[in-house]
Amino acid sequence: MKINEVKELADKDLREKLENAEAALHQMKLNHSVTPLENPSQIKAARRDIARMKTVLRQRELNK
Repeated sequence: MKINEVKELADKDLREKLENAEAALHQMKLNHSVTPLENPSQIKAARRDIARMKTVLRQRELNK
């Protein structure tokens, strides 16, 4: 997910996507510990997407 896509989302949608992404990351990590993922760089990409979402949410909080 690109930063422009994240910035276009409303707060409610962004928080929902963040929760889903965090749950998916947790599940990915569990699956990877049992059987290695085909593409382990997915974990890195998911972490970065979560960081982007959190950054945008924090920027919005500070601007209010």
